[in-house]
Amino acid sequence: MSTDYKCVTEIGAVREYLAGHDLVSFDYETAPDAAYRMEEKAALDPAKAHICTMSLSVKEHTGIMIPVAHLIGTNMDTDTFYQFLREFLTDKNNTKICHNYVFESSFSYKNGIVIQAPVYDTICAAQMTLKAPGQFRKLSDSGLKTLALNLCKEPLPSFTAVTEGRNFDELDPADPETIRYCCADADFALRLYHICNNWFDKYLPNHRWIVENIESPTAVYLGIMKYNGVPIDAGYMAERQQEAEKEMARIREEIASIIGPDVNIGSNCSTNDFKNCLFGTLGLPVMRVTASNKEAADDAVMIELKEWRDVHKPELSHLFELVQEYRKWNKIASTYITGYRKYIDSATGRIHPNFYALSTDTGRFSCNNPNLQNMPRKTNDPIGVRNFIKAPEGHLIVSCDYSQIELRVGSQYCQDQVMMDTYKMNGDIHAATTAAIFSIPYEQALDKHDPDYKERRTIAKNCNFGVFYGLFPRGLQKTLKFKAGLEKSVEDCEQIISSLKAGYPALSVWQEEVKADAHWKKYTETAFGRRRYLPNIDSDDWGKRSFAERCAMNTPIQGTAADIIKLAMGRILAGLPDRPWLKPILQIHDELTFILPEERLSEAVEFIKECMEPQPYSEFSLPLVAEASAGHSFGTMEELDD
Repeated sequence: MSTDYKCVTEIGAVREYLAGHDLVSFDYETAPDAAYRMEEKAALDPAKAHICTMSLSVKEHTGIMIPVAHLIGTNMDTDTFYQFLREFLTDKNNTKICHNYVFESSFSYKNGIVIQAPVYDTICAAQMTLKAPGQFRKLSDSGLKTLALNLCKEPLPSFTAVTEGRNFDELDPADPETIRYCCADADFALRLYHICNNWFDKYLPNHRWIVENIESPTAVYLGIMKYNGVPIDAGYMAERQQEAEKEMARIREEIASIIGPDVNIGSNCSTNDFKNCLFGTLGLPVMRVTASNKEAADDAVMIELKEWRDVHKPELSHLFELVQEYRKWNKIASTYITGYRKYIDSATGRIHPNFYALSTDTGRFSCNNPNLQNMPRKTNDPIGVRNFIKAPEGHLIVSCDYSQIELRVGSQYCQDQVMMDTYKMNGDIHAATTAAIFSIPYEQALDKHDPDYKERRTIAKNCNFGVFYGLFPRGLQKTLKFKAGLEKSVEDCEQIISSLKAGYPALSVWQEEVKADAHWKKYTETAFGRRRYLPNIDSDDWGKRSFAERCAMNTPIQGTAADIIKLAMGRILAGLPDRPWLKPILQIHDELTFILPEERLSEAVEFIKECMEPQPYSEFSLPLVAEASAGHSFGTMEELDD
């Protein structure tokens, strides 16, 4: 079918094209700023690039291109363009469609614009449609050119083919190929909007609601986080790197004094030379092998060897302590120092990680380049990695963290009266679980001065999550051993699980109902209708089937909790235009993190909690609680009193 694509430079022509339409798709083309013209991929970094072209489409097979910063040809007046852009992106009566809102949001925010709903991200929509029976599209399947070919049956030219090695602002905006490339991006986003919504309306209506009300606003929020980035104390990081290198050198010398200087331990005590020493020279038993049938020597094996070693070769205990310490320092140095430093943006001095809202089966976030969601906890961080993140002068880092949100959601699902009453009375479910498991008074379970407090609470926490998600006694034993350092027999774990289920009688009933429902439907869903298919739910392989059953219990809880925090992001997004000083920078599990001026602390916390604590859906009857903490660095944050 022929297309009607045009280049316009007068605002009157833009308004004429948009007149009478409340559904508009748009797209940006960007180009590097002068200082970064030769830097690879600079055009994708809003700190190093600018919008040079915008395209709009209100009707399939049509579109207009607006050049605003091309180096040749005629551009629209810059002030006129950005005044229009602000009006367009903040119009709450028009649905604004684009493919990959994270990108468009970051460049809009650079120009002081917080895009407002209604919004629709076709890359999110694509990931919530099926590629094959029971198989949702992944991000790698959801590029605009891939979808145009697969769903619209039309190929789109590549960026490289159109630009021929030039930056986009070097193209002539009057060239038909430039116009076609720009307008097609907006046009095909509009086509995908209709294709995806027709699919949703026919097969999964709930997913359309999720795309429109949860995922698309979330994508806008992530674009703002991406632009703001995480402020880094590079000087402190350099100091800690020197400390890590010094410690690793010391430990290497100690290990060499035990096993000899000729054994190459490498950077992580995982070399074949070192394993030959362990399982050959020192005669330790092989506990497990790798996929390539080599002796495994990971941290889990080191822990598994402890009991044997303590009995048969206690003289080696110090060696293994050194190995664990060496690996800990190596992880800190490679993951949290070298690994972070390479992602510091040369223009901002900050790290701008990628967050993905749809890369997990439950709808929880993931993060890379680097993964700032896996920073070590304060209790296991000799370097102080969290202090690498430091607020600018006169500012604070503030986090608001949902208190036990998964357990609250789980309590809502299973409707156990004991659990629900605990939360309705602002109680502590971990303390309640401790009391149920160990048959002690609730007040005693809360007593931090009790000599058994820490061990009991650790067991309770692991049990709460494990038992909710169908953990077996051996699984609980392994979890307690490797995550909490607690040695419990299988019989002990059986008794713990039994006591917990006896204390919360409705839990087991709910679990059996969920599994039966999943076996019948072959899928599970969150409270908002986010679906996860379970192809192995009826597998003859017990391991695959039991994993699918655990997913059937896990996904409604974790997925609903993820949906709740995404809804909170949408509310925050709506309030950001009135609070330009509030800067979202991180999302870690059930926690949202911001930078703000010190004098705005109370105002910010009140607003964030108002966005996080509303009833998420009509049936949800338990209170949601967001606990705030603040500090000048991420590692020195202290909990704030209500």
